[in-house]
Amino acid sequence: MARTPKTPATEQNNVTPTNTAQFEVLAQYIKDCSFENPRVPQAFQEQLQPQMNIRVDVRAERLNDDVFETVLRVDLQAKVGENDLFALDLTYGGVFGMRGIPEEHIRPLLLIEGARLLFPFVREIVADLTRNGGFAPLLLQPIDFAALFQQQQKPVAAGSMAVN
Repeated sequence: MARTPKTPATEQNNVTPTNTAQFEVLAQYIKDCSFENPRVPQAFQEQLQPQMNIRVDVRAERLNDDVFETVLRVDLQAKVGENDLFALDLTYGGVFGMRGIPEEHIRPLLLIEGARLLFPFVREIVADLTRNGGFAPLLLQPIDFAALFQQQQKPVAAGSMAVN
């Protein structure tokens, strides 16, 4: 029986070209989490419509040449009038590996795509914490991390100063 020589088209191998861009999630974790519920049990006896104040912050840093951390922080305050109903502070992180990505694309990739990949887990944790705190689960609305990134890139307005 004659053997056909293997060619790149017929040969199957698991070798990845070295010039291919790679972006992968290496780990995800809760860095810090706090839920304060100061109006319990009185809050359960009243029909309350809290005013929600939600702040979201995204940060990223290089851990070594090809490994980076993105941190998504959600700070949520629920108030009824001047009284705190509950407060939630969650810092959730992810470690990402990158290879073959140009330096100018790393920051946007971490702050937009990294945050987008972490957000569903943050949303689930927030819903679980509020439900376990005795309230209806709070489902965070989707966040446009690209728009948030663009907003952070705008020049500082005259007369104001940005602090990092």
